[in-house]
This record gives sequence, structure tokens and C-alpha cells, in this order.
Amino acid sequence: MASVDECRQALQELAARLDRNAETVRERVDLDRTLACRITDLDTAFHGRLTGGRLIDLTDGDDPKAKIALSTSSDDLVALVRGDLDIGRAVASRRVSIKANPFDLMKLRKLL
Repeated sequence: MASVDECRQALQELAARLDRNAETVRERVDLDRTLACRITDLDTAFHGRLTGGRLIDLTDGDDPKAKIALSTSSDDLVALVRGDLDIGRAVASRRVSIKANPFDLMKLRKLL
């Protein structure tokens, strides 16, 4: 099981990767939504905002009103960010749950 710090670091790595690709993605993805990432096995959460192809304002704690909510285990979060776990397969096998409206899900796929 990954630690809370390892999950935080994974999300920061994801934010840095999105930041590097933001200029390319911004024109294709018009998405400005709050995001919550819930780590089921650690009973913890993080939240931030997806805007302009970037993940910003990432901080500890849940946002129950987030427009996009991702729930997964700590190990699966770390594997997703590293690229060791495919998001499509993870959702299909229910290792990852994403709650969002269908249009946001399509836009999210372009970011990942």
C-alpha cells in the first residue's frame, strides 16, 4: 500500500506533466472543473481544479461538490500516474471509479 505522501507526490507529478503539455492540449480541451481524488484504502482525499489543460490548486482534503470525482486505491493511483496501469482497463475492471458527466469524461480522456 502506498502512503499518503506517495499519493500526494504522484498527483504532483501528474500536475507537472499536464503543465508541460498544457499549451498543446489547451486548444483541444476546454475544461474548467473542480476535481476530487479519493484514496479508498487510506481514507484520504485530495482536490484541485482542472483548467486550461492544467491541474492547479492541488491540496489535501475532499471536495464533496467536485464536478469530477476519481476514487481508487493508493497503489492504483501511483500505477496510473507512472503509466503502469491503463486508465481504460482500470475503469473497466472497477479498480478506478470516475464520476463526471459524459462530456467531461470525453474531454478528460484527451488530457490523459
